[in-house]
Amino acid sequence: MNTTLETLLLSLPKTSVLDPSIAPSDYVTLDLSKTNTRLQAIDVSSSELLEDYINAFKAKHHAKVAFGGYLEARNIYQRSAYFKAENPETERHIHLGLDLWIAAETPIFTPMDAEVHSFKNNTNFGDYGPTIILKHTLKNFTFYTLYGHLSLASIEGLSIGQTFKKGEQIATLGDATVNGDYAPHLHFQLIKDLQNYKGDYPGVCSKHDVAFYKNNCPNPELLLRL
Repeated sequence: MNTTLETLLLSLPKTSVLDPSIAPSDYVTLDLSKTNTRLQAIDVSSSELLEDYINAFKAKHHAKVAFGGYLEARNIYQRSAYFKAENPETERHIHLGLDLWIAAETPIFTPMDAEVHSFKNNTNFGDYGPTIILKHTLKNFTFYTLYGHLSLASIEGLSIGQTFKKGEQIATLGDATVNGDYAPHLHFQLIKDLQNYKGDYPGVCSKHDVAFYKNNCPNPELLLRL
């Protein structure tokens, strides 16, 4: 049987992009899909109101981190022309990464040995804001991890080719003024083929393209196992 990147990732010990001292019991799954009827009472276009909702949800569950969103179909992107299209089949609304909702300035760590592939401040409304892409090599596989919605300080002084050891801090989270106007969170995404992107890669896709992106962007839970 051919070895795949997915099977190799599953063979690794569980790892983290947040402080590893945060206990598993401090994480709670969060549903931001368009099928979540509780969101119908909230103006999800407002980063402040969405942050209030998420913080109340975490408090209710006595959690420090809310997480989820891989392949989740969401309404939140309808607020931004960056994701819209006239054809519903090509409108981007399916989320390709895993979101971890926690306060701004929270430190972010690399889950594996890495080198900086690229970084960029993606400033479209609803976009990533400051973003870092790390390159990893695992046996015969090269793949990438993307970290979106970071602080501006995270990409200051960074250099392409800079190396980090597993567990080293690479960034901190940004707030709504710099992160694309979202409640503070990390967008964490696995990518097999970057397709010549630098400092950016689609984190949301259309229904038309979901099969391609599901293959090219495996579930981050292969590494994090939350």
